[in-house]
Amino acid sequence: MALLDENRPAATAPHADPRGEPFLRTRFAVPVRPPVFLRRDRLVTHLDEALLTPLTLVDGAAGAGKTTLVADWAEALDGHVAWLTARVADKGCGTFWAYVLQALRLAGVSPSPETGVPTEADRVDEALLTRLGAGLSARDTPVLMVIDEYDRVTDPEIADQLEFVLQTAGRGMRLVLVTRTEPLLPLHRYRAAGAITEIRNAELAFTPEEAAELLTLHDLHLTADAVGALVVRTRGWAAGLRLSALAAQGETDPRRYLEDFEANRTTIAEFLLAEVLKRQTAETQDLLLRMSILERFCPDLANALIGRSDAERILTGLHRDNAFVDYLGHGWFRLHPLFGEILRAHLRVRLPGLEPRLHRRAAHWLRRHGCLEETLRHAAAADDWECAAGALVDDLAIGEMFTGLRSEDLSELFSGMGPEPKNPATDLVRAACELSRCDVERGLSRLERAAQALAGREGSSEDDSPGLAAARLTCSLLEALAARLTGSPDRAETAVEAAEKPRLQVPERLLEEHPELTALLLAHLGSTRLWAGRFGDAREVLTTVVDSGRAASTARTREECLGQLALIDYLKGWPGRAERKARAAVGTGNRRGLPWEAGAGLGSLVLAAVAVDRDELDRAQALLDAAVDAPHAPRDPVVQAAQAVVTGRLLLARGENRAALETAGRPVVAAMPSPWAEAHTASVAAAAHLAEGRPETAVKLLEEGPCREPVCLVGAAQAELATGGTGAAVELLDRMGSHGDVGPAITVRAALVRARAAGVSGDFSTQSRLVAQALRDARREALRRPFREAGPWLWPLLRTGSLRALAAGWLAPGRSVTGAPARPEEHPPPVLEELSGRERDVLRGLAQMMSTEEIAADLYVSVNTVKTHLKNAYRKLAVNRRHDAVHRARELGLL
Repeated sequence: MALLDENRPAATAPHADPRGEPFLRTRFAVPVRPPVFLRRDRLVTHLDEALLTPLTLVDGAAGAGKTTLVADWAEALDGHVAWLTARVADKGCGTFWAYVLQALRLAGVSPSPETGVPTEADRVDEALLTRLGAGLSARDTPVLMVIDEYDRVTDPEIADQLEFVLQTAGRGMRLVLVTRTEPLLPLHRYRAAGAITEIRNAELAFTPEEAAELLTLHDLHLTADAVGALVVRTRGWAAGLRLSALAAQGETDPRRYLEDFEANRTTIAEFLLAEVLKRQTAETQDLLLRMSILERFCPDLANALIGRSDAERILTGLHRDNAFVDYLGHGWFRLHPLFGEILRAHLRVRLPGLEPRLHRRAAHWLRRHGCLEETLRHAAAADDWECAAGALVDDLAIGEMFTGLRSEDLSELFSGMGPEPKNPATDLVRAACELSRCDVERGLSRLERAAQALAGREGSSEDDSPGLAAARLTCSLLEALAARLTGSPDRAETAVEAAEKPRLQVPERLLEEHPELTALLLAHLGSTRLWAGRFGDAREVLTTVVDSGRAASTARTREECLGQLALIDYLKGWPGRAERKARAAVGTGNRRGLPWEAGAGLGSLVLAAVAVDRDELDRAQALLDAAVDAPHAPRDPVVQAAQAVVTGRLLLARGENRAALETAGRPVVAAMPSPWAEAHTASVAAAAHLAEGRPETAVKLLEEGPCREPVCLVGAAQAELATGGTGAAVELLDRMGSHGDVGPAITVRAALVRARAAGVSGDFSTQSRLVAQALRDARREALRRPFREAGPWLWPLLRTGSLRALAAGWLAPGRSVTGAPARPEEHPPPVLEELSGRERDVLRGLAQMMSTEEIAADLYVSVNTVKTHLKNAYRKLAVNRRHDAVHRARELGLL
């Protein structure tokens, strides 16, 4: 075996490299941990496996915490640990191996003199490597060789030599490579043999719990949500967390700083620009800057933005090198959030004015390849509203503006669209935005212009194109919505009929992807039929929507239709059926967690109506408040009329007859009157007059109104009876026979009116039989209100014989027949501050069951101003709810 030649130049001495330059001792020093360091036990435990496998790879991005992790772990080990920072790899393989041998010597593992040393910087004798490996293989305990910054080893020859020594050394050496990139080693063989320990970038990321501990070490104590948000933004990147924590220490509000800091103005930007961006070639830097405008990208999209064809190679390399480019699968990549943020800022400085053009290119590429959400975002960023609107209409996605899932996002996105350009797509989108806010007049103006433009293309070469068909189908949808908002059944029928032809022309795939469009069309049609009093026809289409499937995009519409079906049952007098459907609408909406459910709003109104019939007035008030104050509640005639009816009945039940009259007299603006809305509001008004001792006015009101409806016939009979017209009352009730499916909420009242008429006529046996029938029918539905309203003649009867048994347990005689029992409050607390005039005006609006929007319109102020007055009034009256505020104000004589 060749021995070291003592006559060689000094370059071969143990303290110099082959070039004769002294070894840099810093290359052998184990890096010092930072002053604030968190040992992460899960990583240390995993790293312990390095003692059992020949090769260990700690592979992560710059600043991922690789070196500090391995350094802390290595310092705690018993045994020989050789450390080398591979910054000498570019000086040739001879120099590299000279440093490896010196690292072993400093670790107390001196190769035998026969091993020799490299004598040339650019080459190493294979025999030297063989002797080195053989010497290591003879050791009783393995030496741990850590090579940090191994990503600097780009010479395949060094990689081959290292793999040769590792194989030759056998159990005598454990090699740990700390690197940013995957090394040039046959890793697949080690993986197949289970002979490698790997800690990758994803595992190096801090968990929320670890991040919280690290921040605590920096004397920053944040909520779990704040820590989680920071971890999401940094993706658990160690350097990002540490640099953010150091910067936040100097802030007066660290939590706010960590939520809002601009990454491009921090040392994080300096780190990433120096350690990642500037290490790349000019072509790669250009690609990264342009990709920064995208949340995700594929090679084809990247090529479209850079105007070249080498994106796939560059992106694959960046991901392999842990250069803050993540692979999402299926050919798509994304930038680390902080890196993207910094690159965008750098793009604006280096290439001013390019960003909007990149957004436009991205939008048009994405539109061609079917990525709607991203198309819209980039088109909006480029102010290319023609592209954005065209994409939304072509994709048949405009219905999503009304489904609750993306409604607010789409409305916010298109809020930046100005008056130009003007084409069918942009007009349709503008109309949708206006109609979604129930601004019918402006919405119809936009819709009419779009419809005229589309009609002008009939017979053209593009007449049967999918794009034109999608626009016409969208137009029909908005026409149906406009019909619903204006209470126009004929218009809705025409719109749905007009939708049939374009439905056959658009691709079936789009209809399957957007079931909400068909569901919305039928829901709007059903609503207008309901408004027209065509309950059977309405029930047919509304049930079709409810049974149409479980797609998330139709959930809100299905719940809305459930609410309308519940309203039909209530109007027909079936509170139990109505309650079941309304509960389903409200319950489903709450489970889905949407910001507001149309069905839940209408469902709450129906539940409030049922609660009034059951004399559960506090519950009715709470449900009514929830429905009235629901954000974004639709103001179509059905909902407005239902709210007026329920509010009026609740006010009647509380004995607030004047307020009930005002509510019933508030008009609902619609293209045509609704028979049930007129009948029920007239019934409320007549009941208020009757309670105020004006039966003749009640009779006249119902004679002039739609007295053919059962609810009006019962009300008119009550009024006639109060004027002494017993025969007329019975005759009115006999007309109810022509109405079919009338439920107990109406028939019980009718039976009680007949019972009273029988008593007036002296037929007490019939009277008792009719009251018993009413009790039996009402008990199944817990209908107490009809008995409270019947009058004082009833209560002595309920204390007798079989009637007492029928009323026991659910109907308590002796309560006031004009409303719920008064609460014995001896002295209401005084008002500490006097209410302003405006605050009293707002309270008067509350007393009339007006919504905040209606009060604002009535007083010519903003909704926010009304809410401020409400908050002040609540504070001064020491209450928390609208009903309590009205009650307290009346007790104190303020209303």
